[in-house]
Amino acid sequence: MVRHMTIEQLPYREPVRNWLIDRYGDTEATKIWAQTQENYRNYLLDLPDYGGSKNGHAKAIYGGLLIFALYPALPDQPPVTELQDFVQNLFMGPFTKLGKIFDLNRPSHMRLIDKVFRRSGNRDRKDFLRYPDGFINVDVPYDNEHHAARYSFTQCPNAEFAKKHGLLHVLPLLCNSDFFGISEIHGTLIRCGTCGNSNICDYLVVGSSNPIAKEYETVSDEQGFLVSRKRQPENAGEKA
Repeated sequence: MVRHMTIEQLPYREPVRNWLIDRYGDTEATKIWAQTQENYRNYLLDLPDYGGSKNGHAKAIYGGLLIFALYPALPDQPPVTELQDFVQNLFMGPFTKLGKIFDLNRPSHMRLIDKVFRRSGNRDRKDFLRYPDGFINVDVPYDNEHHAARYSFTQCPNAEFAKKHGLLHVLPLLCNSDFFGISEIHGTLIRCGTCGNSNICDYLVVGSSNPIAKEYETVSDEQGFLVSRKRQPENAGEKA
């Protein structure tokens, strides 16, 4: 039997409802929330088996599903970018708290975050054996010389869902939040693509003061995804 996380099990319900009340007022917020719940329940009907709450990335998967259920329920269909601050604060609150004591510019903290990423990757690979529609995580050994942690996803449930349900325009709300989360712990995320706009979601994480961070700039692509691009030399366009 497939057991999914219900919307009532998610820790994001009250913040979403409060955001709706602030934006639309009590009466309209109640209607939108009811539609969001219905959308969520309908999405569950053909959702692959991810293992429900037993999946190590359950909050990412089902939290993403909540956002996918929410956006179509908004009566004014605002630009997706208007929801970015709300969504990133919704999901990245723990990073903001951690940033008060954790700093990726410290080599010891970088090695520690690499261990966290590696442990998460090992868990993802175990989960994949049971739930093959989940995340496929590929990690790379820690770069001691440059104090850099690398890993990637070659399969992402949120991206697959967005493609299947015509919600690819909403996916950047989830993906872009990673840049904010890493910045909250005084780091820089360097990512050239996600499973939504590429065939791989790549993570290169360094401290915000790391020289590698200064080699890249973060821009928005034509689909709304934040991506990292190599900075061009200031005189690149000048003629010799």
